[in-house]
Amino acid sequence: MFHYTVETKQSVEEAMTTLENNLKEEQFGVLWQFDIKNKLQEKGLDFDQTFHVLEVCNPKEAKNVLEKNLLAGYFLPCKMVVYEENGTTKIGMPKPTSLIQMVEDEDIKTLAADIEERLIVCMDKSV
Repeated sequence: MFHYTVETKQSVEEAMTTLENNLKEEQFGVLWQFDIKNKLQEKGLDFDQTFHVLEVCNPKEAKNVLEKNLLAGYFLPCKMVVYEENGTTKIGMPKPTSLIQMVEDEDIKTLAADIEERLIVCMDKSV
């Protein structure tokens, strides 16, 4: 699977707050948040699916990755999503290890695995 996704009984808003707090514990911050539903409705499009995209970064890790291989910057910052599907709130992300395989650099793969593990811990603690 290219992604990791968990379900929670929390509302989307509660899940986003919980996730952001857990990310802070791992020194990740949310750089940007995008509410796809509201943006599409703003543009006059009928879209009723609650779907938020969060761009997440740990500056120290980003620096380490970029110093090893600038091409890895194509995958920065890490993307996470919080959305509702069939009445269930989900938190997900594309796995950094899946994305980084395209760079074909073993040093970067090790860093991606560590980052992925830490992000999964944050997601698991957020359910």
